[in-house]
Amino acid sequence: MKQRIAVSLFVLLLLAFGPMALAQGQTQSQKTEKKATTSTAASIRDKNIQEYIELLRTNVRQQKAEIMGAVMQLDVDQAAKFWPIYSEYDAELTKLNNLRLANIQEYARNYDQMTDAKADELIQNAFEYRKQRSDLVAKYYGRVKASLGAIQAARFLQIEDQLLLIIDLQIESALPIVAQGS
Repeated sequence: MKQRIAVSLFVLLLLAFGPMALAQGQTQSQKTEKKATTSTAASIRDKNIQEYIELLRTNVRQQKAEIMGAVMQLDVDQAAKFWPIYSEYDAELTKLNNLRLANIQEYARNYDQMTDAKADELIQNAFEYRKQRSDLVAKYYGRVKASLGAIQAARFLQIEDQLLLIIDLQIESALPIVAQGS
């Protein structure tokens, strides 16, 4: 799982930075002549990236659910209460993760010409994402607690927190550090 996430982020970054590096080497006349072709190729590349990201997300969600199920050790009645709540949580988390993905893509687009203002904007977006994710986890901790009790809710929180930390580490370790003097 970790390796797949790292590879996917590397591919995403490679696809995001690769065209920029190639475009910098072209002359203005070459850019004009290839504008339509590049636009189509960029559109296809963007679609392929989105499909790949969705495939990875589906795989990660499935693996997270399998781990959650194995560690939670729910009986039939508990499972009937827990899994619908978890499915709602996962759907909301996926929507929230779209903000993170957009921020990473914005980082990739601006990496070579980073300004103080853009760096601050990206970090503020990252803070907002973390806050919203923390609020979301707390909300669902409360829902699991109301349905299954505090012990099972604590188990859910511990497992989910550990899984999110692993995913965060994989994502963050794949992103290049902002260069000095960008």
